[in-house]
Amino acid sequence: MADPKEDLHKMISTLALKNEEIQNFVCSLKQTLQNLEVNSSRVQEDLEKEFSSLYSVLDELKDNMVTRIKQERASRTYEVQSQLSACTKALESSEELLELANQTLCSSEMDGFNKAAKEIKDSVTMAPAFRLSLKARASDSMSHLMVDFGPEREMLLALKFLPVPGTPEIIVPDCSVCDNSVHVVWTMPESDAKIDSKIDHYVLEYRRTNQQGPPRAREEHPWMVVEGIRETEHTLTGLRFDTRFMTFRVRACNKAVAGEFSEAITLETSAFLFRLDASSAHQNLRVEDLSVEWDATGGKLQDIRKEKARSGSPMHSPARNAMSSPKRAPAARGSRDRFTAESYTVLGDTVIDGGQQYWEVRFDRESKAFAAGVALRTLGRFEQLGKNSASWCLHLNNWLQVSFTAKHNNKARTLEVPVPDRLGVYCNYEEGLLSFYNAKTKQLIHTFRTKFTQPVVPAFMVWNGSFSVQTGLQVPSVVHSLQKRNSTSSSNASLS
Repeated sequence: MADPKEDLHKMISTLALKNEEIQNFVCSLKQTLQNLEVNSSRVQEDLEKEFSSLYSVLDELKDNMVTRIKQERASRTYEVQSQLSACTKALESSEELLELANQTLCSSEMDGFNKAAKEIKDSVTMAPAFRLSLKARASDSMSHLMVDFGPEREMLLALKFLPVPGTPEIIVPDCSVCDNSVHVVWTMPESDAKIDSKIDHYVLEYRRTNQQGPPRAREEHPWMVVEGIRETEHTLTGLRFDTRFMTFRVRACNKAVAGEFSEAITLETSAFLFRLDASSAHQNLRVEDLSVEWDATGGKLQDIRKEKARSGSPMHSPARNAMSSPKRAPAARGSRDRFTAESYTVLGDTVIDGGQQYWEVRFDRESKAFAAGVALRTLGRFEQLGKNSASWCLHLNNWLQVSFTAKHNNKARTLEVPVPDRLGVYCNYEEGLLSFYNAKTKQLIHTFRTKFTQPVVPAFMVWNGSFSVQTGLQVPSVVHSLQKRNSTSSSNASLS
């Protein structure tokens, strides 16, 4: 038989949850009302600003046109008045000559008549009336300055609120991931052709993820935003791929409003990502994230300070420390101790057991010694890189004599190339290729050709110097091309 109290408790709990949902919904509605008031006031202010701007444009246009009419009228008036003045003077001169000619005809003196007639003849020949053009220099028509705002009036009468832009669609086949860059391409729906003309820009958002497919509601990585994109494509460059995938979405915006985001798409951004295994590092190597610096004290000063700090605590006692000290985390090299003696080495924490991988390392060229390459995980704690069959590396020596060599199985080949500031390391596990490049120019420095019988890990050595590693890199396309071109070449034969 059911317990009435238990049933009542369930009903009370259900009612309480429902009340909480309603209260939250009421708060949401109140917030909506507030937002509605604010947003409506904002769009009204924006509309008034737009119309004020339109009025200003029309006023300025009117002033310019009126000024043009006044200038045209003044110019034509001057031309007509000048021509009228010249004609008036010519007419006055002609009338004077006509009167003089009439008086001469009435004269009875023959000698005076001949002289006067000759003077009148000469004056008529030079009279201004015969040099004037009787065609008006300026027309009285001003119809060329008339305007018709009929189409514009119709357009203004048809003016409506800006439509919300349509939702873009990302074209996955046209998107590409290459050289630590991602190129994203999208298009707008054909039905939104007219709306597209009003699109001002696009907003692209992306975030890293290890999940393939649609994004989850909660992701470890936040959305990164790229605004102001004018074209229907965009390229993100200089990326570090520390996750397996990247998710993208895009939306269109006009001057007033943004449309909906496109359906998110996920692109695979596979790259070789590893960290340095501090538990494998020689005690004279100080490892911080992906950087390593030579420490001549071997960390002893820091250990002494920590020991003094612990010894001053009342909780410090040998018995208590023996009980409370945590167990050492399993090292990437199994249970082996870290490198020691003159093997100033540190390994990567991720094995390479297939595929093509690439990483870069920047090192201090003033280091007394430096090496970079790969090694088997079974590399002995006393063994140095390149001096055994379990490691392959490029080695820089600035001690006693300067040399830049390729080393494997205690054999060295001198490299007649300038020492770069940054090395690119390429490993093709299946084909047994380990190539080194000038990371800046992508010039091939040396290639080892071997057969990896066991997984290998990135390996580094430094003495009296420092270096830093860049991971999360894809194999550069130029390296792919060079590998294909040199696949049958024997110019850089193996040192095995």
